Amino acid sequence: MANTITTSEPYRESPIPLLDSALIFHVFPTFGVGGVQVRMTEVINHLGDAFRHTILALDGDYACKDRLSAEAPVTFLPPPTERRGLIKGLGGIRKTLKMHRPDLLLTYNWGAIEWAFANTISPISRHIHLESGFGLEEADHQLFRRVLFRRIALARTRRVVVPSEALVRIARRDWKLASKKVSLIPDGIDCIKFSASPDPMKRPTFSPSSNQLLVGAIGPLRLEKNLGFLLEAFAAMTPGFDVRLVIVGKGPEQASLEQRAQALGIADRVTFTGHLEAVEQALPWFDVLALTSRTEQTPNGVLQAMAAGKPVVSVDVGDVRLMLCPENRQFVTPKNDKQAFVQALERMLADSEIRARIGSGNQVHVREHYSLDRMVAAYKELLTTSTLDKGAQNPGAASTGQRADEARTISDG
Repeated sequence: MANTITTSEPYRESPIPLLDSALIFHVFPTFGVGGVQVRMTEVINHLGDAFRHTILALDGDYACKDRLSAEAPVTFLPPPTERRGLIKGLGGIRKTLKMHRPDLLLTYNWGAIEWAFANTISPISRHIHLESGFGLEEADHQLFRRVLFRRIALARTRRVVVPSEALVRIARRDWKLASKKVSLIPDGIDCIKFSASPDPMKRPTFSPSSNQLLVGAIGPLRLEKNLGFLLEAFAAMTPGFDVRLVIVGKGPEQASLEQRAQALGIADRVTFTGHLEAVEQALPWFDVLALTSRTEQTPNGVLQAMAAGKPVVSVDVGDVRLMLCPENRQFVTPKNDKQAFVQALERMLADSEIRARIGSGNQVHVREHYSLDRMVAAYKELLTTSTLDKGAQNPGAASTGQRADEARTISDG
């Protein structure tokens, strides 16, 4: 990887340098809008000026920066301009880390594993790796070469943070990490935000007729979301249900999904909304949320639906079964069993009392176990304890006092 660092739009500096706060250097494969990126913007916003942050998106996509508070002390770096061989790439990574001398390095997912490896060779900074899930290539099983590389790259990291019990098992069993090194921090959401009643002034274009039920699906339209499976299941439902399928999101699969709906003869009962910035305005209109992904851990769409008091019909993926209230778990079906999924969906749609009871149970469950405050508190504790005792545990990082002296020297000219 190249290590050229320059400054240009859309990258920005924190308006006020906070020299007495710890510097955290985040390396994301992408900082486009997605699960882990949205999660970390929430964390950064709630940490205030307790830490400073430098964010590097290796693909140059910084779309999620718009979710950061204008007061958040964040610096964005442009991505590497070229790829190099492994040796030169690792050298460039190490040079960049030495240049910035962070108190803590955070790397995210497989796409940033080279940065974890470069720091493991001879640690420059204390390091935490966050793994939030896998792409389609590892949806059903771990790739052996990646398993081996993770074992090496994460051998000397301080912590590996995961959002699900499923990932805890993989980290311990496959990556051979000690139990004390693996930290489980479940995702959290603003439960109040997603529990609002429908706003009649913001009635969406996909609102049902007087008796029509709505099945909703939320997420980017990518292959791993397996929305073709959902379309086929919807088409296979017993005739007689007055129901519409609403798919919220955008992505590269939209055209092929629309064509699939036409081929299945259900296009008149399927609505593709495209991207909705305020998903909380759509959720109150849904009767059921459906999830058919091939790979997930703790999907935000499910948490949001739970906070909105909605029942869920899902395939058994990641921690979805554990996330739901106990009564809802009977509506989680085997991953590739389309008939079981159709039957679960029909049972849920046929009984309004069950939907109401499960929706209320989900709302209580998500507030108790997946609140935003709970998640932020866990990250704050982790980051605080990991940046203490700087000199003893992080010989490559400058102390805050040393950085302050350097800043004054530069300022004095």
